[in-house]
Amino acid sequence: MRRTCLATAFIAGLVGSASGQEASEATIAANKALHDYLPFEDQTDFENATRGQIATLEVEQITAPDGTVIYDMAQFDFLKGEMPETVNHSLWRQSKLNAIHGLFEVVKGNIYQVRGFDLAVMSFVRGENGWIVIDPLTATETAAAGYKLLRERVEDLPITAVIFTHSHVDHFGGVKGILTPDEIAARKIPVIAPEGFFEEAVSENLIAGNAMSRRASYMYGNLLEKGPQGSLGSGLGPTTAAGTVTITEPTVTVSDTPTEMKVDGVDMIFLNTPGAEAPAEFMFYIPKFKAMMQAEEINHTMHNLYTLRGAKVRNGDKFAKYINDTINRFGDDVQVSFGSHNWPTWGNTAIVEFWKGQRDTYRYLHDETLRLANKGETMVEIAEQMQLPDSLARSFANRGYYGTVNHNAKAQYQLYFGWFSDNPSQLHELPPVEESRKFVEYAGGADAVIARAKADYAAGNYRWVATALNHVVFAEPANKAARDMLADTLTQMGYQAESGPWRNFYLSGAKELRDGVVRTATPDAASPDMIRALPLGIYLDYLAVRLNHPKAAGADIALNFILPDVNQTFTLTVTNGVMNYTTGRQNAGADATVTMNRSLLDDINLGQTRLVDAMQAGQVQVDGNQDKVVEFIGLLDSFDFWFNIVTP
Repeated sequence: MRRTCLATAFIAGLVGSASGQEASEATIAANKALHDYLPFEDQTDFENATRGQIATLEVEQITAPDGTVIYDMAQFDFLKGEMPETVNHSLWRQSKLNAIHGLFEVVKGNIYQVRGFDLAVMSFVRGENGWIVIDPLTATETAAAGYKLLRERVEDLPITAVIFTHSHVDHFGGVKGILTPDEIAARKIPVIAPEGFFEEAVSENLIAGNAMSRRASYMYGNLLEKGPQGSLGSGLGPTTAAGTVTITEPTVTVSDTPTEMKVDGVDMIFLNTPGAEAPAEFMFYIPKFKAMMQAEEINHTMHNLYTLRGAKVRNGDKFAKYINDTINRFGDDVQVSFGSHNWPTWGNTAIVEFWKGQRDTYRYLHDETLRLANKGETMVEIAEQMQLPDSLARSFANRGYYGTVNHNAKAQYQLYFGWFSDNPSQLHELPPVEESRKFVEYAGGADAVIARAKADYAAGNYRWVATALNHVVFAEPANKAARDMLADTLTQMGYQAESGPWRNFYLSGAKELRDGVVRTATPDAASPDMIRALPLGIYLDYLAVRLNHPKAAGADIALNFILPDVNQTFTLTVTNGVMNYTTGRQNAGADATVTMNRSLLDDINLGQTRLVDAMQAGQVQVDGNQDKVVEFIGLLDSFDFWFNIVTP
């Protein structure tokens, strides 16, 4: 079964046509001003992004056996043309760099990378007996294509180790495209990952998965065409692959800094870096090659301290401290720095300057937010005035192609203070529809708001126009004039955005205002591999979230479950509108005991069958009050992927 990864919510075949809207004079001027500020004459990144290029695929598509396109490099060919007026010039430059694809030599004869085959980068280190694979991409199809290219163009050697740098799916999902579990077991291939990797990887996005996935469809521009009036990519990388997502459990975990390890004869020094870019992550140094694998803690972009698809807020202080530790340990020795995204950096001076810029960017975001907060500034006020010093801001590696100064500053405020600004007028605000109706009423009606918005639109005051017209749309969702004008406004904001996700959000919102929510096949919540790997407790947490709590307010249910194929048991209760559970125990006073295989439970969660159907088919044994089991099933909610975002 082919599945898209939840974190990216790739929706194959669902792309809207470009709006056809041209850039306004205000947009052209804003993009030119940024162009004039940045050192576009510096071509170092282009030299590094093409350095060591060996080959790429003859046909610039990766397909499944049935012909389904998994990844299409050619979709970014428009970036080879002249830069249009409908793009932020800095984002266009970054997107051109990210779109350079193929197999590259990083350290002569020993370290290679496959770039531009997926959102992330897959790296290979030559060991004594074969290839050490680092971060095998999102999908089995893209990982297999990259490994095949390496074997054909460098040397056909077996895989002798796999390293997962962190728990995000674009760095492990393709593993079974290059190795089978039987091979790992038979050849005792080490699979190395940071402590907590497996639990974090399989639970990522599950509890809040439907909402995160819908938001991710905006963040990654999956509803948009790639093109000058559509998505330019993500800023962190080109775009996400649609394919088969898999996982395998690590055989070796790293918990300490430093941890020294010999991997297929290659000495490596691991630095455990949890809780910054990912809940479970490490970097590592290879002394023999003076090479630092920076994972995703260091990138040729400012990373997210809050990711717009939704996630727990990240701590800039941890980013800065981890990078500072890396400088202190290896800054005098390092000669090449390569990572999980973008392109490598060569030369000690250039690397240390790059590392220091990244360190100081996160340090500035974190510390300046707290300085201003301690002076009484609120989240939005801090984000509005926050600017990096020129020494950081004029470096392309610190630009906001993925994270931004604005939303990262807000993230650091939220990390310490939460959502409340401390202004009591904002303590108990009206919901969006009610607030919007009163706003429009106070402004003299929708026509009056639209009339004033036209003047601000002409003046290029798009942020305020978006605010005002959003109120009209939420007050009067059928108001076509407001929807169309808001769509035009968001389009101009998208054309000005330097962040790939910001551009994608603006243009996706504009598309849905014009076309409505176009329903198609719903993206799968997770791959079979991920679901079957879920620890029982995480699965039950998800089940508890699915409970319709108001509907369950009067229920009183107690059930035992026995899963004989995995020798596990649990008991659950539904009282006071909530579900609680205990694993490894049974309740002597339960209404019923349900016996079923864990594999069947997984099939139910994957949507391959229903519990009611399995009960009727005799695959489930119920001892006791079957009506209580049916009642419990009836209290579980389902989630519609295609909920509205830009309209009520």
